[in-house]
Amino acid sequence: MAACPLDERALASALEREGYFADEGLRTAVHLALRLGRPLLLEGEPGVGKTEVASVLSRVVGRELIRLQCFEGLDAGQALYEWDYPKQLLWVRVAESRGQEVGDLYREEFLLRRPLFRALEADRGAVLLIDEIDRADSEFEAFLLEFLGDFQITVPELGTIGARTPPIVVLTSNRTRELHDALKRRCLYHWIAFPEVDRERAILRAAVPGLEERAAEGLVRAVQRVRGLPLLKRPGIAESVEWARGATALAEGGSPWPVALRRALGLLIKDEEDTRLVAGHAEELFRDV
Repeated sequence: MAACPLDERALASALEREGYFADEGLRTAVHLALRLGRPLLLEGEPGVGKTEVASVLSRVVGRELIRLQCFEGLDAGQALYEWDYPKQLLWVRVAESRGQEVGDLYREEFLLRRPLFRALEADRGAVLLIDEIDRADSEFEAFLLEFLGDFQITVPELGTIGARTPPIVVLTSNRTRELHDALKRRCLYHWIAFPEVDRERAILRAAVPGLEERAAEGLVRAVQRVRGLPLLKRPGIAESVEWARGATALAEGGSPWPVALRRALGLLIKDEEDTRLVAGHAEELFRDV
């Protein structure tokens, strides 16, 4: 059953209304993931809009966004559930002081629900973002397989718990390490590339009110050239938007547009070596902005 009643064209329009300008490949991937009820695995360099897909989808389909930020050492307790030991201990002491039986300490009132558990329990379903899965350990990937395959988890004290309404799951990866095939098989995969010129210009127009058309064209040309340099970290869409906002603020304060772009370069480039490299190619990069 489809997780979203919108057809492919209506979904594309809804994404654009939310300010997300996806190319045909990404629109197709999102549409199929929703129609087939499959987790969507998005890879790409930082700043190309992977995380924003989940945020926009939650608004489009009217579901709660639940985020699990991955990191090295993340375990099942932090992602799924934990028992509230202080509350359990307090209950034991109260029961003993009243001369009552302690009873079962592993019942739902003592359960601390973490993101995966909350996504399963959401009555209307949720959009679950598992962000930067490549930062987690491979053992955590193995733990996710049951969840991604059947939208259920097993709690030893409570048994198997399935989703009330299957969540829409979006996983992102910056590809700092290779993900296991078993995880990929459970997902629909898409690589998000840097946007082409026209799409990036449309993104800037939507994200930076007051940005003139000629200024947007020049800025996008400069960003495309910067990405062509052998940088340690190529700037993503998020950086180009912030660069446009910063340069616009300086231009409104009286700086000529090319000067404003150079002064705001720290919003685009975030590494010392990259900054020196861009400075060495400044005439080429900013010749017609």
